[in-house]
Order: sequence, then structure tokens, then C-alpha cells
Amino acid sequence: MLTIRFNKLGLRPGDKFLDAGAGFGRHAFEAARQGATVYALDWAQEEVVGTRAVFGGMVHEREIPRANFGGVLRGDATRLPFADNTFDCVVTSEVLEHIQDDVTAISELHRVLKPGGSLGVTVPTWWPEKINWMLSDEYHAPKSVGGHVRIYSATELKAKLQSAGLEVRDSHHAHALHSPYWWLKCAVGPRNEDHPLVTKYRKLLEWDIIEGPKSMRIAERVLSPVLGKSFIVYSTKPVTVGARV
Repeated sequence: MLTIRFNKLGLRPGDKFLDAGAGFGRHAFEAARQGATVYALDWAQEEVVGTRAVFGGMVHEREIPRANFGGVLRGDATRLPFADNTFDCVVTSEVLEHIQDDVTAISELHRVLKPGGSLGVTVPTWWPEKINWMLSDEYHAPKSVGGHVRIYSATELKAKLQSAGLEVRDSHHAHALHSPYWWLKCAVGPRNEDHPLVTKYRKLLEWDIIEGPKSMRIAERVLSPVLGKSFIVYSTKPVTVGARV
């Protein structure tokens, strides 16, 4: 299930792509399928190992060429281990809300992006996230290890991207059907995976992801502008005079 719309990134075969805070790699895998040379970075060792293993399987099964796999590594988004102007495209999905120093993280994303390159950022939408915080202290930091440390408004996220030197060009919401699921989880306890209502709703979402019924796609499209759990912003690093692209 993708949060980023790749047609808004302008990704081309042969581009160098970074998924910063990749988790288990959903956006990284899609970028590789579209012909990019992909690097994935995450702080969690378990997710680094899992993503690397999936990439290995994709290469072994010839789902992607070996050249499309750049590497998976453990790292910190506030100190990215890459040179300036390395990537044609960078994505960071549901990451910045976990980072205390998000301004430095955004500056690093800008630094490693080539002039003219595209950045896709997703964070939880303000009002669905606010409900989660109201329902459960355990859901967010400091109560939860790795929890969310802030709730972004659209204005704040766009302003921080622009302050870093990026040009914001588009935005939208996604995953309307996931907001009620998280409200339910927060109401019964975020770690209570066995609650019958949580289990039933999770099965509904899994069915939707696997089967992709038209009725659910229509509901998602209609409800996302209002109910979408994720807010996505697309920006570009300007090409300055004398810059190498």
C-alpha cells in the first residue's frame, strides 16, 4: 500500500532514489520496480534486515535487475551518510513526526537531493492525529518509545520545507479508511491487537489491500480529502545558476 503517488514524483528509469526512514521498504520496492537505483535507510535494525532480504528476493526472482538495488543501511535522518546532491528523488513517509529535530532532518533531505530533484514527504494529517492523541497517551511520545512527538498542520509542514529551500508544488491526503482503524486502536489501547473490533477492521483493510474492490477505491477517493490519515507534500529543489544537475 503506497502513500506517495509516484506519478507526482517524476521518477524516471535510471534515477537515483532514496527512501529515508523506509520501514519495511514499500516505497523503495516500487521505485526499484519503476527502474530507479534505490537506496533505503532506516534507524531500526530489524527493518533494515527485513528490507534487505526482500530486495535480495526480488533480485533472485528477477523481479528487478541487480543494478536497481543500491543498498539498505541503518542511519539517522538528521545525519544522512550521503554526499550533497546525490539523489534525483527522495521520499520520507511517516517519519518526521517521530524526529525531535525535524528542521535538521528536512535540511539533510534537501542537501542530498540534486538541484531539480523531487522530494515527497508524508506525515499524519492534523485532525485525525489529534483524535489519536486525545484517545491515548500511549500512542505518542514520551509515553511510547518511538512515538509521535508533534502533530503537523499543513501550513507548518509546507513552511518548514520552504524554509529549507524547497519549492512546494503539490499536496493531497490519503488513507481515509485507516483513520477510523487508528481511532479504534487508540480507544482500546494501541498494543491491543487481539481486540475483536480491531481484528475485524484489520481484516477489512487487508481484504481491501489484496482485492482492491472498486467500491472501496471510490470510498477512499471521496473520503480522503476530509478523512485521510496521511498528508502528502511534493516539493522540488530549485536549480540555481551554476548548479550541476
